[in-house]
Amino acid sequence: MEAAAATEASASKPVIRVAAICGSLRKASCNRGLIRCAIELCNESIPGMQIEHVDIEPLPFCNTDLEIDGKYPPPVEAFRRKILEADSILFASPENNYSLSAPLKNAIDWASRPPNVWADKTAAIVSAAGGSGGKRSQYHLRQVGVYLDLHFINKPELFIQASRPPVKFDSDGNLIDPEIKERLKRVLLSLQAFTYRLGHSS
Repeated sequence: MEAAAATEASASKPVIRVAAICGSLRKASCNRGLIRCAIELCNESIPGMQIEHVDIEPLPFCNTDLEIDGKYPPPVEAFRRKILEADSILFASPENNYSLSAPLKNAIDWASRPPNVWADKTAAIVSAAGGSGGKRSQYHLRQVGVYLDLHFINKPELFIQASRPPVKFDSDGNLIDPEIKERLKRVLLSLQAFTYRLGHSS
C-alpha cells in the first residue's frame, strides 16, 4: 500500500534525475547488475524517476597536475557535469579490504574538486559483496559523504551476500532474485520520497 501510494503521488511531481555509479569496473559485476535492475524498475513501475548509469572507468587517477587553467581532463569534466546535473545519486558499492573500491574513491575525489559537485544532493547506497554484503563499504561511504555534503537515506538498507545460496545473480551479473528486486524497489522509492521532501528535484 505504501509503495502504491508513493508511486501515485510521484506521478504529478517533477522527474528526479538519478546518476547511478558502480564501484566495480567488471562488466559482469553484480553491482552493475543492481544498477541495470534499478533502471528497469524505474522504467516499469516508478514514474517520476529516471536513472542513468554514469561510467567511471574512463576517469584517470586523481592528480592535480592534470588540472590546467582551472579545467579538468575531458573525461573528468564530462563526469562532473553528469553529477552536477543530477538530483540524486545511487551508489552500487562493492567492498574491498573493509572499504569502498579504488575506482569509486577516485571518482568521488574528482567530483569533490572545487567546486564540489556532490554537495547538497540526496543519495542511496546498495551493495553486493561477500560475507558482510558490503556493510563496511556502505558505512565508510556514508562517512565520506559527510564531508561531501551528501544527504543519504537511512532506510531501507540493502546488503546482498552475492555468493551465498540461493542464486541471486546470473553469470552476466543480472539480478534474478524477485525478493531482492522488491527490496531494491523500496530503496528507490525511499530515495524518491526523500528527494521530493528536501525539494531537490528539478
